[in-house]
Amino acid sequence: QVQLVESGGGLVQAGGSLRLSCAASGRTFSTNVVGWFRQAPGKEREFVAAIIYSNTYYADSVKGRFIVSRDNAKNTVYLQMDSLKPEDTAVYYCAASTVSGWYAQLKSATSPLYQYWGQGTQATVSS
Repeated sequence: QVQLVESGGGLVQAGGSLRLSCAASGRTFSTNVVGWFRQAPGKEREFVAAIIYSNTYYADSVKGRFIVSRDNAKNTVYLQMDSLKPEDTAVYYCAASTVSGWYAQLKSATSPLYQYWGQGTQATVSS
């Protein structure tokens, strides 16, 4: 089993920054795919970013503002969020997969290939 815990959320003003962390424990060596998703009130959960080894992927809405990275020594994946906007306000979740060689469902919040999910961390951006 793999356990994921998100942290780093908080309240910031528009234009500010937050760095979210996704700490993994358990059998993490084969957890090669990590995605970030978010869910705003009244909206469906949506893809934000993902990292597969050194390859990164981003939703169009966050390109140029967010950066996903990983620290293998700490078993942690980060989401650096800069130039935050009120529309970025959401609960942010990380998800992980031990399955290799898949990309078609990388951005799907409901894909069973994402086997593990954290409980989320709230990020609120004020005007």
